[in-house]
Amino acid sequence: MTDSPYRSGFVSITGRPNVGKSTLLNTMLGQKISIVTSKPQTTRNRITGIKTLPGAQIVFIDSPGIHNPVSRYGDMMVREAREAVSGVDIVLLVVNPVVPGPRDLEIIKFLGKAAKSVPVFLVVNKVDSVSKPKLLPVIDEYSKAFEFAEVIPISALKGDGVELLLEKIASRLPEGPMQYPDDMVTDRLERFMVSEIIREKVMELTEQEVPHSVAVDVVVWEESPAGHEGKGLDNPRGRVRIGADIWVERDSQKGIIIGKGGQRLKSIGTSARAEIEKLLDSRVHLDLWVKLKKDWRYDLKAIRELGI
Repeated sequence: MTDSPYRSGFVSITGRPNVGKSTLLNTMLGQKISIVTSKPQTTRNRITGIKTLPGAQIVFIDSPGIHNPVSRYGDMMVREAREAVSGVDIVLLVVNPVVPGPRDLEIIKFLGKAAKSVPVFLVVNKVDSVSKPKLLPVIDEYSKAFEFAEVIPISALKGDGVELLLEKIASRLPEGPMQYPDDMVTDRLERFMVSEIIREKVMELTEQEVPHSVAVDVVVWEESPAGHEGKGLDNPRGRVRIGADIWVERDSQKGIIIGKGGQRLKSIGTSARAEIEKLLDSRVHLDLWVKLKKDWRYDLKAIRELGI
């Protein structure tokens, strides 16, 4: 027992695309809830991650990277990212270890207006990729542009500095009870997590314009009775049959995803199924269908029809 008051609150993770926001969230939680690829703009939706510590519960909000949108859906992503910094207790601005450019300064200016009374932490990620002499000018330039409550260098991939970051966050949260049960890691439904895993595998196995033209919709979810154990798994929930539509914008993209003789789609399914089985702790039968919805990212009606 401790005499210290319990603390809880909401923390927004923001920044440009491809700075490691989702990797940081996964590392802080100790498990993967947000997909990660080398492609920018991988995160499309606001993701809630819950970290329960002995003296605090931190509710993280991971949002799409703030970028210059080129489509209707891009506009929605940026709006989602900007809204994620309102009504929170702390904002983490995650940056790469390079001096701020015009786009970084725009984000800082936005935070100055949107988070006036909220502590903003500068989280310099990927510090394992630069030497200390090169890192200091980066921190100095950012500190000139904004009065950050904390400046913490980290490597989200290796975990360096992450424990310190969690300690600093917990110490600045307001006093209050838990917002969620202590065994809860995210409020996202399993269907959403499955669709994101499939989209991650598509992004990993395709190039050029295809990754950002893809949407995934889980349309079949059937669970068999418990006790139908699969080889090597206890299967407390039984076997799960999942069917998902992979939507693209052009006919040529269908061919790219399916691949010669269906090999690429098969690889996507094999890789996704393995990760989904870990997520659900069950044997999974996964069916994937590639379908066309022309220029869906530019059509608000199509975006709504796809449920994203």
